[in-house]
Amino acid sequence: MNLQSNDFELFGLPVRFALDRSDLDQRWKQLQREAHPDKFAAQGASAQRVAMQWSVRINEAYQRLKSPLKRAAYLCELNAQAIQAETNTAMPADFLMQQMAWREALDDAAELPHIEQLAEQVRHYTAQLLQDCERLLDVDRNYAAAAGVVRALMFVDRFEHDVSARMEQME
Repeated sequence: MNLQSNDFELFGLPVRFALDRSDLDQRWKQLQREAHPDKFAAQGASAQRVAMQWSVRINEAYQRLKSPLKRAAYLCELNAQAIQAETNTAMPADFLMQQMAWREALDDAAELPHIEQLAEQVRHYTAQLLQDCERLLDVDRNYAAAAGVVRALMFVDRFEHDVSARMEQME
């Protein structure tokens, strides 16, 4: 293993958005077995510390690759397209209008079925954005446009958390 490897290289996976989750999970388990600190107990504390560092690196990479949102952001960054979510909040007007409508619907929802319906709309929208990411990253290789979609996904992800929290309150 090489510390300079990107997450995809570390896992021996092609550098692309679309990936097989079972392949990722299987590779993660294999890498964890290879780098487990107990495997290096006979080689001393120094070898165990290095193994622990590798284990942490493997887990961080796994967390990035298993999350479609984090994976998309990572791919953009690998291709010199920083997401800049904190400083670049410019979004298309229709997207912002959709966000406002959802927020109002969530605020006005008085019954669980209304919130569940909103949650379904958001899941469908998220699925569409993820398809857009896959096309932009893997087919078009338009990393600037993909970064915009990633920023939109971040907005939607936060809203999904709010919807889930509201559902939990009502249950």
